[in-house]
Formats: sequence, C-alpha cells, structure tokens
Amino acid sequence: MLERYGHGGDLRTAAESFGLGKEQFLDFSANMNPLGPPACVGDIVRDKWMDVIRYPDPVCRELVRTISQHYDIPEASILIGNGAAELIDLLVRVLKPNVIGIARPSFSEYEEAAEKAGSQIVDIPLRERDGFVLQQADVEAAIQQTDALFIAHPNNPTGRLVPSDVIDTITTACHPLILDEAFVDFLPNEKEISRIRQAAINRNVFVIRSMTKFYSIPGIRLGFLVAHPDHIHTIKQHKIPWSVNFLAQEIGTAVLQDTDFADRTHKWLQEERQWLTQSLTGLGLQVVPSDTNFILFAFKQSEEMNVKIAQNRLGQLGILVRDASLFSGLDNRYCRVAIRLREDNERLIAGLTQIMKEGHHS
Repeated sequence: MLERYGHGGDLRTAAESFGLGKEQFLDFSANMNPLGPPACVGDIVRDKWMDVIRYPDPVCRELVRTISQHYDIPEASILIGNGAAELIDLLVRVLKPNVIGIARPSFSEYEEAAEKAGSQIVDIPLRERDGFVLQQADVEAAIQQTDALFIAHPNNPTGRLVPSDVIDTITTACHPLILDEAFVDFLPNEKEISRIRQAAINRNVFVIRSMTKFYSIPGIRLGFLVAHPDHIHTIKQHKIPWSVNFLAQEIGTAVLQDTDFADRTHKWLQEERQWLTQSLTGLGLQVVPSDTNFILFAFKQSEEMNVKIAQNRLGQLGILVRDASLFSGLDNRYCRVAIRLREDNERLIAGLTQIMKEGHHS
C-alpha cells in the first residue's frame, strides 16, 4: 500500500513497490504546487546554510512580523509551528474537548489528534449527494453534541470550501471552531475567504495554516496558528522548544513576499484545473468540483476498475495517485489527484485511458 504511513508523497515506498527510481515517478498523490519552490528558497539554502551553526529564534519574530503584515493581524495572535501537523496535535491537546465533531471524509490527522487527547468523535457527514458540501442542518446537529468542531476549509480530499453561512452558524453560536485552511491560499480571493482575521480576535475561532503546499516546501515543515492572544499565550506554554528551524523561518519570511509567485500560481491553477476537470469527465469519471489544487473523482460503479487496481496499474507506469478509499466515508471508487503542469496532466490522462481500456484483467 502506497499510503503505508497515512499520506501521499511517499516516493521511497513507491520505489520499493514498483521497482522504479524515485526520480522516475510523476507524483499526483501529494498536493504540492508544481510551480514551486519559489527561487528565493534556493537562494536562502545556498547563501545562508552556514547560519545553521546558530540556534534559531525561539519565537520566530521576523516570520511572525511578516505574517502579521501580510494578513493584517496582530503579532500576538500568531504562533509558528513545525508544519500544520504539529499545530493540529498541539491545539487539540491544549483544548482537550470531551467530544469533538469532525467533518468527514477529511485529513486523518484530525482524528488521530482527537484520539491522543482522549476526545470522543462525532462524525459530521460530507455526502456524495450534496457534492460533499457541508450542510447547515448537519452542523446545527453537531453543535448540540460536541464541545468543538474541526473542519477543513477547503476540505481534503474533496476540495470543497465550507459555505460562509455555515461557518457563521458556528461562530454565532459561540461554539469553538478549528478551521484547517491548509489549501486556502490557492484561491485568488484567499483573504476574503479565510477566517484568519476573525480568529485573531474571536475566542472561539482557531485557524491553522500550512505554508508547505502552496510554496511546495514539505521537506521544510512550516505552518502557523492564528487565535485570540490569550489562547496563543496558553498554547505556547505547551509547545516543544526549537521546533521551527532557522531555514524554515528564513524561507517562510521570504516566500510570503514573493507576490509574483502567488500571481503565477493562481493563473496556472485557474486554467489547469478546468482542463483536468474536463479531461477526467471526458473519460466518464465522476468528478467532484474542486475549489483548490487537487481533484477527487470516482470510477463508475458499473465498471470493473477501482482505485486500488488503478493505483497499482498507474504505479507501474510511474504515475502515483492517492487511494481516497482510505478516507473515512469514501469507498474504493474514489481517487484523488493533485493538479500538475499540463505535460504531467496529459500523461495522467493517457495513463488512465490506457488502464481503463485494458480493464480489470490485464
């Protein structure tokens, strides 16, 4: 199984599974920006590598200042972490909700963090018949049963945003809400869609952001949490010291100032998402409309093909896709793919065309 460790992008497992070198794979299983990393990342690694002999700033002052200016939020409302994963685990451990509602299918680390904190989990269903869009009635029911809600905005693996009025329902009820906005920066109107400014002043809203997807730096590990300053002060006391290294801080500060990179990304994604969506639909696949940089699709029930067969067959062709049946609430028809550059996306479509034509028994 390619997702041996619970995520995509594991090229070592792929190499062991399919007998190809890591450099021979086209990786659609991890949702990284194919335009990145920005050039400034290479400059920093080349020019500042000797600075690793010194301790990093323990409170990431320069990066906090840059985020504060970029999003127009107070510095006291920001906490930097070693990727969003550290912050997810840290926040749930500090809040310790007895019962937490999780909109699913979603990122498995929400559930893992809740279980480590001893929280019970209430599922908030994202249904195929609703296009996997979170429904008002389901949220209202979950508010009555839980101490906090954990929702991704946009959601992974479905790629759908949470409707604004649904988020307003939660915040109006003064119900604690954790929003994972790991992919929201792929939207050109990110600053309008994000609840980051609300989280900076509202005691019941917490926003977790990743910097690794948009800037394609997953090996660096970098994310940040935005919450009311009182919460940030408390959460800091539970955080592991020195978790954000020097290079991560330098890179985070630099990439946020690269507006040309952001503009190019939004232009590329608008065009390429439409092309890939139409191409997948043209193969007869059931495609979930995406608001971000990956697409969830399903093989039709009438076909012999399913995601486990497809993942194995495509892997032999050097193409890696995500088995979305591993997300709670999805069956073995579902597959998730990142949106890459046109040449790569054409190779994906060619691979899918080949394996669907050859069928189950080839």
